[in-house]
Amino acid sequence: MVQVRALQPINTDGSINLDGWLDHVLGMDPALDRDALKQACEFARTAEQQANAAQNLWSEGTSSYQTGLEIAEILADLKLDQDSLVAAVIYRGVREGKIQLAEVHQHFGPVVAKLIEGVLRMAAISDSLNPRESLVLGTQTQVENLRKMLVAMVDDVRVALIKLAERTCAIRAVKNADDDKRHRVAREVFDIYAPLAHRLGIGHIKWELEDLSFRYLEPEQYKQIAQLLHERRLDREQYIQNVVQQLKDELTATGIHPEIDGRAKHIYSIWRKMQKKGLQFSQIYDVRAVRVLVPEVRDCYTALGIVHTLWRHIPKEFDDYIANPKENGYRSLHTAVLGPEGKVLEVQIRTQAMHEEAELGVCAHWRYKGTDVKSTSNHYEEKISWLRQVLEWHEELGDIGGLADQLRVDIEPDRVYVFTPDGHAIDLPKGATPLDFAYRVHTEIGHNCRGAKINGRIVPLNYSLQTGEQVEIITSKHGSPSRDWLNPNLGYITTSRSRAKIVHWFKLQARDQNVAAGKALLERELGRLDLPPVDFDKLAEKANLKTAEDMFAALGAGDLRLAQLVNHAQQLVEPDSHSDDQLELIPKRPTSTKPGKRGDVQIQGVGNLLTQMAGCCQPLPGDPIVGYITLGRGVSIHRQDCASVLQLSGREPERIIQVSWGPIPEKTYPADISIRAYDRSGLLRDVSQILLNERINVLAVNTRSNKEDSTAQMTLTIEIPGLDALGRLLSRISQLPNIIEAKRQRTS
Repeated sequence: MVQVRALQPINTDGSINLDGWLDHVLGMDPALDRDALKQACEFARTAEQQANAAQNLWSEGTSSYQTGLEIAEILADLKLDQDSLVAAVIYRGVREGKIQLAEVHQHFGPVVAKLIEGVLRMAAISDSLNPRESLVLGTQTQVENLRKMLVAMVDDVRVALIKLAERTCAIRAVKNADDDKRHRVAREVFDIYAPLAHRLGIGHIKWELEDLSFRYLEPEQYKQIAQLLHERRLDREQYIQNVVQQLKDELTATGIHPEIDGRAKHIYSIWRKMQKKGLQFSQIYDVRAVRVLVPEVRDCYTALGIVHTLWRHIPKEFDDYIANPKENGYRSLHTAVLGPEGKVLEVQIRTQAMHEEAELGVCAHWRYKGTDVKSTSNHYEEKISWLRQVLEWHEELGDIGGLADQLRVDIEPDRVYVFTPDGHAIDLPKGATPLDFAYRVHTEIGHNCRGAKINGRIVPLNYSLQTGEQVEIITSKHGSPSRDWLNPNLGYITTSRSRAKIVHWFKLQARDQNVAAGKALLERELGRLDLPPVDFDKLAEKANLKTAEDMFAALGAGDLRLAQLVNHAQQLVEPDSHSDDQLELIPKRPTSTKPGKRGDVQIQGVGNLLTQMAGCCQPLPGDPIVGYITLGRGVSIHRQDCASVLQLSGREPERIIQVSWGPIPEKTYPADISIRAYDRSGLLRDVSQILLNERINVLAVNTRSNKEDSTAQMTLTIEIPGLDALGRLLSRISQLPNIIEAKRQRTS
């Protein structure tokens, strides 16, 4: 990590030793002009002293001058040009009103003044964010500020780089601030600037922004992983030293002269991998990792062969990002092996040039030459092309609902490459569907889509595209989007761009239609999940809308997501089920769960006590629950509306206690679902196939046929991890042919 403050030389009176600071910065990039930098520093220092004197103030703590030096030092480490560093030194003084832009233009020229003006436009994002909200809840003011930011970035990407450095200083500086400010800065950095650093390929900055944001947004989980890393640090370092020496000897013997070192795994990336794959800390492969730098591309593959000769390769743990670079230009070979002592070890192999690209991204193409600093790099042009696409999208749709997803679109780097019937290649995120493809080609093709062919074969619209397939969209002249496309449980769309296009279409429809459709959607979902009745006015208030009608209209138009309202409904019936102040770092997604230990229910705030799920009502995580103290069998957990527990509370109220779901359900729970359908051959097989695809365990099945009306009634007892998974399963079953109704069945 770059830690600027620790490197700044200080005079005996506590002031910054400017000559010492300049020596350090020029040591990072000798091409910089010492005199020009010194002039900018003295200008910023004098302006601050004059402003303080005019207001009879004495500067305490971090000043705008000191902050400017910190920003400039980060940019020097990123190899940015002279004008960028001068603008960085002066920027904070201009923002705080101590320096006028006209003065900057007069003393340092139009380029520096324009850079500062661009960073000031980007700063409008920080000013408009609600400290308790993510940007994805944006207002029209935020839309305009976002457009200004994107225009500035397309005009000159150095503006974004200066802002990234400034936000890096900001999140370092909030260590001792109050919780509210830490959360506000961390939320902004995590939602906007860490993904932006990733998209521009600046791993050097991205990792620090993610770790510090994670530290303030999820302090307990951050401390837990940091402690686990620290406890094993000495053993890990000795192990890595032995691996490095062994690998260096083998490579040198073949004529390759590598640079090899241990690679520190970042805390947030460890947590994200644990969440994504449902792993424990001990199962993370790349906590022990080395990075190998070699001179030529051919040496990368030679080194890979030597690594696989020395140690056994772990299947499915190899990625060739040299042949298939990531969207942000990242190139490297990644492999995981069983290293010495049978311990899992990750090895990254790349050239020096690839390493510089990975660390600095677009900054790697900026070298101060005294003239034009524009890069001709293909990676640079691809990044600017991406920025223009995002700008065009928001100009067309007028909202920023998917900004965080769009910025973070290749944090999960896998992409699929498919072809149009004419042979044009289209790249999409992994898991994209034919509908995503249709909206990527053209908005009207998406709206009018009625089917799709893959390599000439008709497939469902929620089919997951695979690299190399040819996609043909079947359209209707008078088609229109379906509201089912917006239901995440059905899997019709996966990209925020497609969702935004569909939402925009529904916004143009009549309000009355949206109200009716939204109300029907919500009532159907609440009924299907067998949730208790909810006060819709209170639910609308929780969704930050004035009336229930506004809520229905927003749901019908696609502005509100059904899952979001279901979560709010759970919070209304059980306020402790989810804390309003809990900020999630990544969107919820289906994850496989494994049998866990007891302790997913907390009794008056205490876990790991003897509990059992009541068979009469079969509660699931998310249901409002109460506990009943049994004789010798611990606490029996019931739903709050369970008839049995209501009778018990009347007879023995002293044995009813408060319980709640723990933060991470690790177990599966039994639930009864009822399916009614028009009878046909293969019905049970099709239902079983969905259960198999969703990895749902079936405990019991009961099927009855009614020959009078040709219907079939199926009752299944299944094991399910929670209400989200149940909702997804019921939605998938409802899409089968001949299904009349699929819902959760009350057993008491």
